[in-house]
Amino acid sequence: MTVTFDPIRYKDTTRAQWQDAAAAWHAWGPTLQDWLGEATTLMLDTAGITSGGIVLDVAAGAGGQSLAAARRVGPSGHVLATDISPAILDHAAEVASAAGLANVTTREMDGERLDVEAATFDAVISRLGLIYFPDQAGALAGQYRALRPGGRISAIVYSTPDRNAFFALPVSIIRRRAQLPAPAPGQPGPFSLGGPGVLEDALRAAGFRDVGSQTVPAPLRMAAATECVRFERESFGALHQMLSLLTPEQRDEAWQEIATELARFEGPDGFEGPCELIVAWGRK
Repeated sequence: MTVTFDPIRYKDTTRAQWQDAAAAWHAWGPTLQDWLGEATTLMLDTAGITSGGIVLDVAAGAGGQSLAAARRVGPSGHVLATDISPAILDHAAEVASAAGLANVTTREMDGERLDVEAATFDAVISRLGLIYFPDQAGALAGQYRALRPGGRISAIVYSTPDRNAFFALPVSIIRRRAQLPAPAPGQPGPFSLGGPGVLEDALRAAGFRDVGSQTVPAPLRMAAATECVRFERESFGALHQMLSLLTPEQRDEAWQEIATELARFEGPDGFEGPCELIVAWGRK
């Protein structure tokens, strides 16, 4: 049987999954900061985010990187955090308010159809979001349009599966159990932009210049493999989407196998799941 990829259904399902996972993703905020902090700093640096800047965050999620950008731009700047899931943006707005950051606003928005004024933003950022867009070229074209001349883009993606076993192992186990084919070239997924030069080429194709990239080792460190399983089980929308094809009993069996496989990354100091990120950037 041939499985035909339906981008509209995929996006509807993605939105629903992130609506469900929003509270969990928010609750894991400190873990996300420890795990993604170095890559996030590099993203903000290469996006040229400084005092007074106007920043667009695409697929902002619970907004950890939005808040980091807001602190950089200060009260004279502004950050617009957008996401397809309003529930997850509620958490971003709540955290911004609690932190006293009045320069952050949130808006539900499809990252492939950015409803913003053209040539408005000094910087566009996206942390682990672009990989899940069915129309990545269209999304980058919209980001290019949103930037003022000379504005900068910077995005974080996963590199290749062999460098990201903490995520690639669960994906492969679930794909096998759900009898899912490997994603075709151009289809969205966690590793869709991770090949050598793939994201950089996509940025150039969208019109960006001065394109560059850097890999960032980002091992996921936790007390035990079971904690990693709980993290992924509670908050990884991509895995939830794949698991939707299995019965509840089959899902439990899949998670049991995932826990067994991830246990190989436990040592005397706890769990250290292999992860490598790519930060790529360009200028309009």
